[in-house]
Amino acid sequence: MERAYENAVSRRTFVKGSALAGLGAAAAGSASMFGCAPASQTEGKTEGAPAEDRIVWTHCAVNCGSTCALQCHVRDQEIAYVESDNAGDSAMDQPQLRACLRGRSIRRWLQSPDRLNYPMKRVGKRGSGEFEQISWDEAIDTIASEMKRIRETYGDEAMTVHYASGVTSGLMGNGVVNRLMNLTGGHLNYYGSYSSAHITAAGLYTYGGGTYASNFLTLQDNQVVVMFGNSPADTRMGGGSHAHDLAWMLEEKNVEVIIIDPRMNDTLCGQGNTWVPIRTGTDGALCAALAYEIINNGWVDEEFLHKYCIGYDEETMPESAKGQNKSYKDYIMGTGYDMTPKTPEWASPITQVPVETIRWLAEKIGTSKPVYICQGYGSQRHANGEITARAIMMLPQLVGQIGLPGTSDGRREGKTSFALSTFPAGENPVKTSLPTFLWTEAIKRGEELTALNAGLRNADRLSSSIKFIWNYAGNCLTNQHSDINATHEILADESLCEFIVTSEVFMTDSAKYSDIIIPDLTLQEQYSLSEGGYADNMEAVIYGSPVYEPKFERRGIYEVCSAIAEKLGVGDEFTDGGKTREDWLRQILAESREKYPEIPDWDEGMAQGVWKRTPEPTISLKAFIEDPEANPLKTPSGKIEIYSETLAEFADTWELSEGDVISPIPEFDPGFESYKDLTDEYPLLIQGFHYKAHAHSSYANNEIIESAAPHVLWINPVDAEERGISDGDEVRVFNARGEIRIKARVTPRIIPGTVALPQGKWHEADMNGDRVDAGGCINTLTTLRPSPLAKANPQHSNIGQVAKA
Repeated sequence: MERAYENAVSRRTFVKGSALAGLGAAAAGSASMFGCAPASQTEGKTEGAPAEDRIVWTHCAVNCGSTCALQCHVRDQEIAYVESDNAGDSAMDQPQLRACLRGRSIRRWLQSPDRLNYPMKRVGKRGSGEFEQISWDEAIDTIASEMKRIRETYGDEAMTVHYASGVTSGLMGNGVVNRLMNLTGGHLNYYGSYSSAHITAAGLYTYGGGTYASNFLTLQDNQVVVMFGNSPADTRMGGGSHAHDLAWMLEEKNVEVIIIDPRMNDTLCGQGNTWVPIRTGTDGALCAALAYEIINNGWVDEEFLHKYCIGYDEETMPESAKGQNKSYKDYIMGTGYDMTPKTPEWASPITQVPVETIRWLAEKIGTSKPVYICQGYGSQRHANGEITARAIMMLPQLVGQIGLPGTSDGRREGKTSFALSTFPAGENPVKTSLPTFLWTEAIKRGEELTALNAGLRNADRLSSSIKFIWNYAGNCLTNQHSDINATHEILADESLCEFIVTSEVFMTDSAKYSDIIIPDLTLQEQYSLSEGGYADNMEAVIYGSPVYEPKFERRGIYEVCSAIAEKLGVGDEFTDGGKTREDWLRQILAESREKYPEIPDWDEGMAQGVWKRTPEPTISLKAFIEDPEANPLKTPSGKIEIYSETLAEFADTWELSEGDVISPIPEFDPGFESYKDLTDEYPLLIQGFHYKAHAHSSYANNEIIESAAPHVLWINPVDAEERGISDGDEVRVFNARGEIRIKARVTPRIIPGTVALPQGKWHEADMNGDRVDAGGCINTLTTLRPSPLAKANPQHSNIGQVAKA
């Protein structure tokens, strides 16, 4: 089993296998792989007519970006097996919302013997996992009284609904908890995310906002696509998602795809795409050298830059920066502040990309019309993430390939804007907003955090540290946050955050730090509506019914919050006069049908399960390019800002840590814990990557998926040989923050000097002992130090060492 990962499966083979498994036509081994059918369809059966199945439509709801339809065959209050969407066909006129192996394994997930079944209160130290069962009355009373006590003692900013992404569809999730909080005084807001805060900040100060650009459906015949740190085949696997769209374009349009990544990711495998290996964290240096070649060879579109952009050259600089050699062109050509031309010879030792490859790629970008340039979330999730994201965005600007069919603006591939109405969380009386990643700092020293040292918005300073956390469907208290060992110390200190409530379906590592745990229902065990995912390029509504009645003492979050609201004296306001979850969803659907009357009504939709249609392709900034006067961007200048006066002001006024860089132009900065910080003790760069076996930490406890896609460390043969490591060996991966144990995958699919770990595996360590993580969670090794601008997580910026265990 340890070597099962060596054989890559093509997308066509995977989809074919999935369909066969869903139809029950696959062999027993395939059905087991996809989790669609019991290990034996005949085990335990008696002679006579088989029990009649009830088919229940629902959908996967974890944070992969897609939302895929599931047809659950329910027998005797249990799911017997699962099919996915089989309506329409797999072509672009009506793509099927087919689930990947994660969604298809949901039977094992929902019916796991490890599910949480009863309310519990902590009886040991935080993080010990020691709990005892209590009644629902005690749980409700305790949560309500602690909400009241902490709010009265410390104020509304001491309360927070924690960042979480365990449930990302269904229209009723964190919004339910937010409504309860808002009706009782409000709570501290967050902005940004763990996934995309750097690229979102880069988009804000370059284009005036946004994270996504043109979608793959705009691609033209025989054109070039250049992708930085992006692998839809790993991260966007759903049937109507970006992986499907890119595969379709490869077949129909003969598109040439070039991917810049430290790993030969799965989007590169089996489809004839070109891999440009690069040292992790150095994409900005490569972009600078590409820009040098584009400018030096006359491939730059100066007419575009002069019409639509601020800060390319002296002619387009704002008045505040004229005459100071601060333009982007000055920086690239060596007439700027550092007087260093950003030639391929300069970039090659930094990036480990050969000079000839840099020149070849520059010519591809500079002479191809159209050229589509995008980035995933990999390149930006570094210590220098914001400045790197802006550097990638520069490339389509330089060659004027924005706003036209087959082009993009350098951000993430686009999505549809179709949206249903949402559950009304109400207005939050608290306006203060904190960068998402800084919640541990807000627990330790909240009153010290300001707009200038922590990027606080809508307030100069926090009025209180965080004292109350409601963690709904999230594993970000520890597992998905950084430096788990340091975070453990913060959460274990009950004098800091005084009360934590978690609503969950499993005893996650984060749940162990709760004072009260309430056993949640999954989305599949309740009525739900979903508008499709944020990685699905189609307009869809999935209607979900509960697969069976609630088991044990599990309760849905709406029912729990309704009971707490009653205790706090806002019960009638919370339920709007007694509405149930189903009542709210019916109301949301009715409101949505006023805008989209073609959407099926409740009864019709619940019967058919899925409604969908293919939208028109979206082209980013099309209206602005066609008429910039009538459609200005939301930047201060109304144009694309290569030079940002706002960022120049931040650089002058913000309180930054030593080595942190905020620059008005997209220059190259290596950031902290980069190749420049390697030592004899810690000679390797350690980066994470998103993996098909789990969506963040969701499904990471599903053994059937682990057997299909094992969780292993990628290490190049050169680095492995130097350490006496063979494929399949148990290894230690460690740095100053911690140590994990994991099996090694020795492969040339990772660049030398960099090792890569799939993120999301559950942390498993004795926190009262050696704290060595046997689960293989990368956040045992990552740092709590935020990036300079977005104050976001630099999960891929780590130095460390690997040794045979």
